[in-house]
Amino acid sequence: MHVFITCFSSTPFELGDLAGKLQVQENNTYFCIFSSSVLHRGAILSVNVISNGDTFQEVLIFNNSGKEGSGAVSFSCFIYNICFMNCSWLAGPAAPVDVQYHLYKWDTWDGEEVECPHYLSSPTGMHVGCHFDKLSKPNRMDNYFFLLNGTSSETAIQFLDFAPFTAYLNEKYNPPPNITISYNGSNHIIQWDNPKMRFDINSHVLYYELDLQKKGISRDPVFQTGADTNVYLVPSSDATAENTLRMRVKHLRSSIWSDWSEVLHFEITCGVCLCEITWVRSPVTCVRDLCGVTCVHSPVEVICVKSPV
Repeated sequence: MHVFITCFSSTPFELGDLAGKLQVQENNTYFCIFSSSVLHRGAILSVNVISNGDTFQEVLIFNNSGKEGSGAVSFSCFIYNICFMNCSWLAGPAAPVDVQYHLYKWDTWDGEEVECPHYLSSPTGMHVGCHFDKLSKPNRMDNYFFLLNGTSSETAIQFLDFAPFTAYLNEKYNPPPNITISYNGSNHIIQWDNPKMRFDINSHVLYYELDLQKKGISRDPVFQTGADTNVYLVPSSDATAENTLRMRVKHLRSSIWSDWSEVLHFEITCGVCLCEITWVRSPVTCVRDLCGVTCVHSPVEVICVKSPV
């Protein structure tokens, strides 16, 4: 006897049916796995069987039981400081006052289920976030799977599930480190290092925003992709008044920006000044004086002034 079995899942907002992966147990029980399906909006599951020319079909309607609008909303996660991850969410618009949410994570679809180890709570005690302090060893192909469900004494709570999170696109980098500004007589040379990253990816996928502002003049931001050596030039004609610089960075395909770096100030105030300044994420210091002037340090800026005669 020849038997041909196919199974499909159809869910709202997905284009076309998703074919399941057919599995057979030792007792000849067949089952299908839909590893990337998002089911919280409901689904129509179907099994089609062809046996000796005859066709059979079985359809199962799957509904997300619970009060409409009770499930959590606005779920998001990001990785930070290389090895930590925070997730957050809001209570559903129709959630009862005693609702309690629970978050579960898998590193792979068939991996071990882990409940949130450190919940973040609202003043009323409702879980509104989670802190993961022990992520597994990083792999560029990491995908995280999440399930967020809830409980209440008043009603069943709808669950919330998601397509796999691509881990390297959900990393929030630290601000660009070791930003320096030097002057070569024609240009202010801005240089910086790439941030440390959890995943081993090419620096060219980094995307930088330079917020360069000139006193009294509003400027559009400058965007630049990453490189092994990052450099941006500001002509001296653009630095005759006080200028400020701050920077941030993200993955080219991500929407998660780092925080802004500290603000640096630079200008030419004493003719041809070749004073090199360095920002080391603490007070700004002048490390080299090339033009016979004194660099005066203040908590917020470095100013070049002529030395006393």
